[in-house]
Amino acid sequence: MNRLRFLRSPSPALRPRRLAYPVPWSVDRTTPPHYRLVNGGRETLHGVTVSIAGSSRLRVSAPCSVLPGESVLASVTGPHPSRDTVLVVRWFPPDGREYLWQISL
Repeated sequence: MNRLRFLRSPSPALRPRRLAYPVPWSVDRTTPPHYRLVNGGRETLHGVTVSIAGSSRLRVSAPCSVLPGESVLASVTGPHPSRDTVLVVRWFPPDGREYLWQISL
């Protein structure tokens, strides 16, 4: 019996790969419970917010935009923040994409 093979159309061309977006933040942990989040990147970051997940409480001075070299100060209070608390930083670089980064204390 004659068997026919059905050929699939070739796969679409691969999209060019984008390089991973490097997280522009660094965390200064030298004076807990006060944490300084520094924009170490080259771009101004917009819509910057800092929130918390866990049982601790957060006091933050979060400006709308953070220029390169500027920082945001977050103060975390609670019985054991290192055990059950995570800071979440949200920002938008100039291209308008939303990024989230979590920081374990």
